[in-house]
Amino acid sequence: MSKTILLTGATDGIGLEAAKLLAKSGHRVLLHGRSKDKLASASAAVAAVANDIDVKTYCADLSTVEATESLAQEVIASNDRLDVLINNAGVLKTPETVTSEGLDIRFAVNTIAPYLLTKALLPLLGDQARVVNLSSAAQASVDLAALANATGLDDMEAYSQSKLAITMWTNGVASSLQDRSIMLVSVNPGSLLGSKMVSDAFGVQGKSLSIGAEILSRAALSPEFEQASGLYFDNDAGDFGPPHADALNITQCMAVVEAIEQTIARVKNARVKNAGS
Repeated sequence: MSKTILLTGATDGIGLEAAKLLAKSGHRVLLHGRSKDKLASASAAVAAVANDIDVKTYCADLSTVEATESLAQEVIASNDRLDVLINNAGVLKTPETVTSEGLDIRFAVNTIAPYLLTKALLPLLGDQARVVNLSSAAQASVDLAALANATGLDDMEAYSQSKLAITMWTNGVASSLQDRSIMLVSVNPGSLLGSKMVSDAFGVQGKSLSIGAEILSRAALSPEFEQASGLYFDNDAGDFGPPHADALNITQCMAVVEAIEQTIARVKNARVKNAGS
C-alpha cells in the first residue's frame, strides 16, 4: 500500500536520497526545503525515479517558529492524511547562529521545529503512522537555558545538545501518546556520511549517503520498527541500543518537552506583542 511521506531537509544529503528511495518504491513523497531552486531540482530528481507517483514540495525556513507553523498549516491544507513524517532537516555549522527569534539555530532547526511540526501534524497522522526523528551519535547533556535562548555555545556543543534533545522529546512524546498507535523513533543514520553538512563541518568526503537513506526507509516502512516507539536506533551499530543516559530518564525527557513548549509559547507571545506595538 502506498504511503504519504513528508521529509524535511529533502533537497540534498540523505533526505534527498531517502526521498528517491521511497518514491522508487511507489510511495507519495512530500519534499520540504528552504530554497525554491533546490526544491525544484530535488523534485525533478525524485520524479525521475517515481514512476508517476505524485511529488509535492513545500518551502519553509525551519529556523523560526512562525515559518514552521506555516509549513504545518500548508501540509494540513493540501493533504487528507500523512502516514510518515521524517524530521531530517538539520544544522551544524553556519555563519549566523542566532535566529530572528533569539534562539540558537541548532536548537531551533534540530530540536524545536521537528517538535512543533510533529505536534501540529498529529491530526493527519492516523493509526499506524510513524514519526522518524534524526538523532546522531553526537549527544551531550542538554542545557535548558541554551535551548530557550542563544547562549553562545560552539558548533559541536550546540549540535550535540540539540540531537540529544530531539532524542529526549521523542521519548517523552512517545510516552504521552501511548493511547494512540503512532510510532515515534529516534535514529542515528550513521556517522560522517557524505552530506554537505559533514563536508562543511569536518572537511571530509564521508561515507555513502545510501547508508542513511536506507535506514530512514526502513524506519518509515519496515515491520522491524512497528514496536519501536520511544526507542533509539544506532545505525553505526546496526541495531537498537541505548542513547545517552539522559534520554532514558523520563523525568528529564519531559523537562525537555516542557522547555520546548515554554520556548514556543514565549516566541509566539513576543510575536503577538510586537505586532500590536
